[in-house]
Amino acid sequence: MTRFSARNVSDAVLRATPEEVWAILTDPELLVRFTPNLKRIDADGDVWTWHLTRIPVLSSAIEPSFTELMEFDRPRRITFKHDETRTEEKAGVVGEYFLEPVTGGTHVSIDLEIWVELPFPRVARPAVERVMSGVVAGMGFRFGQNVRRYLGE
Repeated sequence: MTRFSARNVSDAVLRATPEEVWAILTDPELLVRFTPNLKRIDADGDVWTWHLTRIPVLSSAIEPSFTELMEFDRPRRITFKHDETRTEEKAGVVGEYFLEPVTGGTHVSIDLEIWVELPFPRVARPAVERVMSGVVAGMGFRFGQNVRRYLGE
């Protein structure tokens, strides 16, 4: 197995209060509704298990589930850290959302790295990570569109 990763670093200003944005980012049902390829989230306090739909990667497909230890610093920061005790899981995320009030809304910045272990050789890294980056970018773009629509922007 080889570990592959993709990173999403982005930011936006939303015409909503930090509390309104926080409510979206901490609501598993809204996250599933707004995020393509996200099937469901099982949330138990600060432990969230994310279940994705089947995603094609080169000549294979993956349907990952991963458990994240969430740290909530209301209403400024949400931190993701993979639960390393879940050794059977072959995917995870590390990163954060950061919310900052600005005139007329909230500046939201995202820095997430998604990783997955796949039965491909290391030589496949450029191709696999290019596909992963495209999927992650598409998910982030659609998530942003859906959040803006929900907020009436």
